[in-house]
Amino acid sequence: MKKTNHPPVEYSEYLQLDKILTAQKRLSLNTEQPAHDESLFIIIHQVYELWFKEILIELKSIIKILSQEYVLETQMYIVVNRMKRILEIQRILIQQIKVLETMTPLDFLEFRDLISPASGFQSAQFREIENRLGLSRGSRAKLNETSYETLLHPEERDKILDSENSPSLLFSLEKWLERNPFVYRNDFQFAQEYQKVALEGIDRDRKIVSVNSRLSDSEKKKELLKIEVIKKNIESLSSKEVYDQSKELHQRKMSYEATLGALFISIYDDYSINHLPHKLIIQLVELDESMTTWRYRHALLALRMIGQRIGTGGTSGYDYLRMTLEKHKVFQDLATLSTYLIPRIERPLLPQSLESDMGFRKSFL
Repeated sequence: MKKTNHPPVEYSEYLQLDKILTAQKRLSLNTEQPAHDESLFIIIHQVYELWFKEILIELKSIIKILSQEYVLETQMYIVVNRMKRILEIQRILIQQIKVLETMTPLDFLEFRDLISPASGFQSAQFREIENRLGLSRGSRAKLNETSYETLLHPEERDKILDSENSPSLLFSLEKWLERNPFVYRNDFQFAQEYQKVALEGIDRDRKIVSVNSRLSDSEKKKELLKIEVIKKNIESLSSKEVYDQSKELHQRKMSYEATLGALFISIYDDYSINHLPHKLIIQLVELDESMTTWRYRHALLALRMIGQRIGTGGTSGYDYLRMTLEKHKVFQDLATLSTYLIPRIERPLLPQSLESDMGFRKSFL
């Protein structure tokens, strides 16, 4: 970094502490009984917004890298490292709830009516994070039968709608996985070779359940039905046409090509070329889990603080937050990849030419 001549910068000046530390305007100070815990409530949510800002900075940079036509392995290291940063920030966000929980319901009631109709649902940055991750409008839990952007500040709506129409992490990941150069080759047809081995495993599982004397007839029937569902899912990977027919039924989000790319990475995860891509897949599953944990803890906090009352923003509070736990997952396709995995000892052998190519540092083209 080139040095430039500039006057010395003071710590407080660089961090603009005069703005940050005077940004806590307690409304209860204008009442007969100022609420002590209002300052905690404000600071906690201001810190959330600062971390949301950093998450967006990292997300946008990751999306930009994955959206390139060529993604070099050195750039994948950057992606994985920045995703690790997002996950660490999310852990902090979850831990912050413990601090907020030191406030009792009665403490909150001292200033709750003063902040209405302000609500965490109106956090434009959090809605942008959801959009940048890839949460579609159709997948969102309905809030009082209104579109989510209608509750945002008018000046923020255009920006949020723009983020909804911009490439998301899910979209960029899908296009990147589709370019996996090892799935479609003249010397190795991964989909066909995988399905052959995977279905043999299904047949073994069916026989094991059928002869298991410890299971009752009803339990056997239940387990065999599960195996049949898994078999159909595996068979759907036989071709793009079959996959697309079952895609809507199973509510998959990723394309056939992307699913095969992710499955190849997961099955051959011990090859060096797949180390970073596999790490990214694991991180994205963790990201979904972390977001779900944060929503769950937030829902419990809402139940603890206001019970079944309507939230300050006129939302259904706990009930709405609970609905988002499953509906707002973005990378469920990656989480369910474990359904299709097979033991390393049984995976299809790779031709020598493919193993040789995977031994070098290649990019997804």
